[in-house]
Amino acid sequence: MRDLISASHQRSTRLLGTPNNAHPELAIARDELAAWQADAPLAPVYDLLDELVVQPARESGLVVALANDEGRLLWVDGAHRTRGQAEDMGFVAGADWSEAAVGTSAPGTAIAADAPVQVEGEEHFAPAAHGVSCTAVPIHDPATGRILGVLDVTGDRDAAAPHTLALLRAAVAASEAELQLHRIQQPAATRVPKLVPPAAGRIRIRLLGRANASIETVDGRSVELSPRHSEILMLLAWHRDGLSAAELAGYLHPEGMRPATLRAEMVRLRQVLATIDPTIELRSQPYRLDDRVSSDAADVLRAIGRGAHRQALHDYVGAVLPASDAPGVVDIREITRSTLREAVLTQGSPDAVVEWLELPGHDLDVDAHFQALRLLPPRSPKRAAVVARLESLEGNDVA
Repeated sequence: MRDLISASHQRSTRLLGTPNNAHPELAIARDELAAWQADAPLAPVYDLLDELVVQPARESGLVVALANDEGRLLWVDGAHRTRGQAEDMGFVAGADWSEAAVGTSAPGTAIAADAPVQVEGEEHFAPAAHGVSCTAVPIHDPATGRILGVLDVTGDRDAAAPHTLALLRAAVAASEAELQLHRIQQPAATRVPKLVPPAAGRIRIRLLGRANASIETVDGRSVELSPRHSEILMLLAWHRDGLSAAELAGYLHPEGMRPATLRAEMVRLRQVLATIDPTIELRSQPYRLDDRVSSDAADVLRAIGRGAHRQALHDYVGAVLPASDAPGVVDIREITRSTLREAVLTQGSPDAVVEWLELPGHDLDVDAHFQALRLLPPRSPKRAAVVARLESLEGNDVA
């Protein structure tokens, strides 16, 4: 099983227990659906996506879905027969297809990983989805980088083919450009994201390759966080819609935390954040972080989503908080590593694969060594080093 799918199955098991509990629920009442669709941040791209994706999908017997950032399906369209099959498994507008509801699926897993995902047949966690394959690509707010939702294609094996992923990447790029144009054309008073003051600078959390996170502002101020505060900030930066106290406690410790202990940590964290920027908001009910805050781990995944593998490799200076054993951080660490690895090995250039092998801790990746040999030209001087490492790992002459 592929790394990204395996990590998703682990999350799904923790969230749902068994596949028998994976059932999409209708999260939006039918009489509220039209108003909800019209108010969605992705509403400006509906017509564009109909032209770019829905019409070709209909001709190919596939179904297209657009989900919001919570994994709830805004609309589903495409081939009539395939739509009937999709309806039978609850793949309808207003349904919740997040990992928390159905486990591993292209829409929900693309949101959880903030990366393109292809899921084939029985890789789905929910048994009802074992008869279909799907591809999903996240759509981001071009102003803030925040994930707005995902574009999905579902159907037979063609739904998870390489050309489908390429089509969705292009459609998402066009959608993000359309969103940017829409934002520019709006009156100035309505353009500013609700949580971002007009003059606010971007705030970054550096997590990669560090025992403790560092939070930095664009004007050069920085502060190193404690291990626990590093974990909390990482989790809230990842879960942009916020976490309840119980969810956050579960992500921090396998047995959870006492509410009073968690509240005390949040009070102390607010005090630390105030020392670097008093305007940073750390909200409660649910706990949610200011939209200005982004992490270097998220930057890596966004670069992968754009197909910028060399940029992602350059930015990936080490694992996410490698000293942490908090369950939620372990998941994010593995998602980041495995997503980058899979993208480099399946879509990267020969030099990108070699660069992956040169990162700390990757010298034991046998499959990556073989992939490098498959991609490198026969006369490349880099082959010798790859062969030498393989021989030391396997004790065989693979030249």
